[in-house]
Amino acid sequence: MNTRIAGVPKLDFDRSPFLVLWELTRACGLKCRHCRAVAVKERDREELEVSEAARFLDDLSGMGRPLIVLTGGDPVQRPDLLDIVDLCRERGFATAMTPSGTPSVTEHVIEQLKSRGLTRLAISLDAPDRMTHDYFRGVEGSFDWSMSIISWARKHHLPFQINTAISTLNVDLFDEMATLVEHLGAVLWSVFFLVPVGRASEDMQITPIQAERVMIGMAELASSGKFDVKSTAAPQFRRVLLQRRAKDSSVAFRAGAGGLNQLDHKLKLGRLRSYGSVNDGRGLIFVSHRGEIMPSGFLPLVAGNVREDSVTDIYRNHPLFKTLRDPDLLQGKCGICRYKRLCGGSRARAYGRYGDYMAEDPLCVFKDRIPAQ
Repeated sequence: MNTRIAGVPKLDFDRSPFLVLWELTRACGLKCRHCRAVAVKERDREELEVSEAARFLDDLSGMGRPLIVLTGGDPVQRPDLLDIVDLCRERGFATAMTPSGTPSVTEHVIEQLKSRGLTRLAISLDAPDRMTHDYFRGVEGSFDWSMSIISWARKHHLPFQINTAISTLNVDLFDEMATLVEHLGAVLWSVFFLVPVGRASEDMQITPIQAERVMIGMAELASSGKFDVKSTAAPQFRRVLLQRRAKDSSVAFRAGAGGLNQLDHKLKLGRLRSYGSVNDGRGLIFVSHRGEIMPSGFLPLVAGNVREDSVTDIYRNHPLFKTLRDPDLLQGKCGICRYKRLCGGSRARAYGRYGDYMAEDPLCVFKDRIPAQ
């Protein structure tokens, strides 16, 4: 039975991204041990101004209405945050935000964000207990502040998701975290598989076998959980989903670009999830606080700047982005894998490990014996 994900448009990722991550600032009150942005306390004087942001969003409109995630650092450190949310709403963009678990986020801030049309909050919880979470985030009290943000989001009916960075510190807490996510009433659990960039180091990463076990657990939640589940920096989760589907139904499946059609429509994959496999530069684009255009925040290769360049032109035509979207250029075991069009492996992790963004993803345990067609 071929079934599309309900409510999710099928986009041509050569023409339009599904997701735009916009780093409003590097300023943040936390000291996270894995911070991609290597956040600092003070704001950068070179941050995009509101007028520049408006031009960037107008240009972005040329590619339809991708989902925008306002991130950082901590977006709340921007005094003009509500103006930026207004700009996004006025142009018809669904807009989410990733606030940091600090006292800067008050109930009044949550209420204002809701009234301005913010679509969703994404709140980081990396452990079911305050000691482990606070250690990972580098500031005592972060767990309790994050829980307060969640309670205010629930009070003001602002949907929220939980983001969890899986590392050697918390990989054994997966089941407890899943229970907490359900208890809190999150609409989605986004599980991030660490990439060695920024402050994150190689020794913080879990093993490929551990990653496979985590994704199998995520696949079980996708079938039976009360919330949606997604992976970040682990596109091989789609391979795990397909393999589980084939095993459960004892039917053959096709591993090509349309393979996701064969997933059960009851799987909790998210109303705001992409129909296709989003990857660095493929359905995804990142804009830094200074306007730099990159394939993702974890693949910090600059292809242009929204102050001088068209984000639409960069995404569609820049050689970096076009290469990242060509699975036939993948190398190593990713290059011969039957799932390379469905998955493609994390290009950011390949770059972080090997310095080559088309190399194989070292976190994937799967090794294909049959050359890709």
